[in-house]
Amino acid sequence: MFKHHTLSRAVWPGLAILGVLTLSAQPVSAGECPADKIKPNAQQMVDYKPVGVTDVTLGAIDLGKQPAHIEGRELRFRKLTIEPGGIVPWHSHDDRPALIFVQQGEIVEHASNCVDPIVHKAGDIRPEVYGTSHWWKNLGKETVILYVGDVRKDPHDHNM
Repeated sequence: MFKHHTLSRAVWPGLAILGVLTLSAQPVSAGECPADKIKPNAQQMVDYKPVGVTDVTLGAIDLGKQPAHIEGRELRFRKLTIEPGGIVPWHSHDDRPALIFVQQGEIVEHASNCVDPIVHKAGDIRPEVYGTSHWWKNLGKETVILYVGDVRKDPHDHNM
């Protein structure tokens, strides 16, 4: 049923090199900073204003009124629409953890702790936690849609 094939001695060194390269290549998950590019203060704060961004709160829960009794905190669920060329300005998540889901499009994140820009594509989820400060830009031709769940302390905090 199966034929036995032998590889010539000339092929083995090439396969060995391919194996070493494959094993030494560092896997990179979609939408994450590669481990060798993580560095504190890799990106400095920039003072861009929001451009081409619509931020709509779809729902919110006062967590102080829930069994967890997390006083002074609100769980929000939002939809951000970022037009081509649009910018989500620099902001911090030190006091506002969030999960971002990219529903449509592709967007570039410039994170304070990553040397290189991070590309996020439809289907990616990005955790934003203590130590995350960043800004985002839509470099594509398609509108980007993000869904955001965050825990906000200050009801007057309108950071995206």
